[in-house]
Amino acid sequence: MNKYKPAALRERDITRQIAREYYKEFDQLIESDVIVVGAGPSGLICARDLAAMGFRTLIVEQALALGGGFWSGGYLMNKAAICAPANEMLEELGVPCKQVKDCDGMYIVDPPHATGALIAAAYKAGAKILNLTRVVDLILRRDGVLEGVVVNNTTAETAGHDVVHVDPIGLESRIVVDATGHDAVVVNLLHRRNLYRPVPGNGAMWVSRSEEQVLEQTGEVYPNCFVVGLAVAAVFGTPRMGPAFGSMLLSGRYGAELIKKKLKQE
Repeated sequence: MNKYKPAALRERDITRQIAREYYKEFDQLIESDVIVVGAGPSGLICARDLAAMGFRTLIVEQALALGGGFWSGGYLMNKAAICAPANEMLEELGVPCKQVKDCDGMYIVDPPHATGALIAAAYKAGAKILNLTRVVDLILRRDGVLEGVVVNNTTAETAGHDVVHVDPIGLESRIVVDATGHDAVVVNLLHRRNLYRPVPGNGAMWVSRSEEQVLEQTGEVYPNCFVVGLAVAAVFGTPRMGPAFGSMLLSGRYGAELIKKKLKQE
């Protein structure tokens, strides 16, 4: 018998098992300890760390693919810069980081390898993921207390309500993390509800200052709402950093530590 001969699967059984497993798992995603909005590098490492700590963690990503802008690096050259000590986080996951001899503290990585490792690490830690899912509103109760997000299928939202009118659904959580980069989706929704000041967006490029300020400003910006990664720059108007991803990873990890401390106090 040929050891490579594939098992004879029936189409009906494939469809049935996909549906059963999906909805069985989906039932467990309706309530989480933490919802991380955005599956870029900061969101992935934040979710990975929180899940590893034992918190029920859900990542919501509007795109089909996870990883955000980390896949392509800079100018489609498929290389990205990482500042120390963020390289240690990737090396822990088996991602080679090449030190640049004449640039102290700079490492170069292959973004697809790094992104794939972050995705695998998030899954391995127990984080759950809903892709093709867009956050369109927030669950707000008791004088503006944030208790989750309202989501819809990205395809339906992209088509527009005049073409495909599909009502969204609610996902509850104790903490919501805005890891949506330039868009700062969650904080902008808070602003739309008159609960937060206008979001200025990030400033012009200044890499060292940007990475420094992203770490300094990572944290809780509204009760139960934390910002990590490039969303921090958007919310506070600090410089952009381009294809340097070190502080995004560091911010994600630091944000997870702050969230852990808050959840342990409750």
